[in-house]
Amino acid sequence: MLGFVLRRLLATVPVLVTVALLVFLMLRLTPGDPAAIMAGDNASAAQIAEIRAKLGLDQPILVQFAIWFGKVLQGDLGESFFFKTPVATLIAQRIGPTLALATTTMAITVLVAVPLGTLAAWRHGTLLDRFVMGFSVLGFSVPVFVLGYALIYVFAIQLQWLPVQGYRPLSAGLGPFLTQLALPSCALAVIYIALVARITRASLLEVLGEDHVRTARAKGLRESVVLLRHGLRNAAVPIVTVIGLGIALLIGGVVVTESVFNIPGLGRLTVDAVLGRDYPTIQGVILVFSALYVFINLVIDILYTFLDPRIRY
Repeated sequence: MLGFVLRRLLATVPVLVTVALLVFLMLRLTPGDPAAIMAGDNASAAQIAEIRAKLGLDQPILVQFAIWFGKVLQGDLGESFFFKTPVATLIAQRIGPTLALATTTMAITVLVAVPLGTLAAWRHGTLLDRFVMGFSVLGFSVPVFVLGYALIYVFAIQLQWLPVQGYRPLSAGLGPFLTQLALPSCALAVIYIALVARITRASLLEVLGEDHVRTARAKGLRESVVLLRHGLRNAAVPIVTVIGLGIALLIGGVVVTESVFNIPGLGRLTVDAVLGRDYPTIQGVILVFSALYVFINLVIDILYTFLDPRIRY
């Protein structure tokens, strides 16, 4: 088991290095001069050249990458052009709301989608099954920002049950924390509920048609035991996979959702950095998101070994 985990950890190293190189090149090769943007419209050529030299942009691109990557390994992600603050400090300040939103979203997703998919598979071909499939199609079809504005209009403006925008940390109390995250979490969870419910239904249907399930039913076991112990447990690998991928896909959804609901997280920081062409901040945020993505995939690989011991071999 330990050797399996170590091999997976070593496999993440070249992935992270490749991601760092691609992020660096992608931002350096895009049109626009960050030195000119920082200097302003009225700056002279000499002022722009001075800023470019201060940032090291006048050096060969390989030298720039070596210097930048060496600082990254030391935890130095540079200083934000726009906020005039170390990027690592900005990310530390903004990562809390993003993790909170992602956690509540996935909690809603798992608590709703897995039972829905299980019920749809159990009642295959019935009205309940058709309802779940219809909801899945609808969930995939409606953009997150449209659903977000619709929820704001109904629950915040018309009914006035929930606040429109903003964020309250958990330290302010569990009630205010959940109240502020209710609308954005539900808006973001719909598409993942649709995805996980469909995968749960398909995986469980496949397992329920196997011989060991028919044998369990022939023994007279209760249907709940057949579904949960012999069905859902053996269908867990693809379900865990799609849940892990859903967590990774939250990266894209968080950017839009945090902008709609004015949540001061990494998604909102990314939008501000892109609009201001703040290269160090964009690089730092993408690297953090990439590291989280790799870590999530590592956790999924390890979970596989518990769900199906044959995988480690």
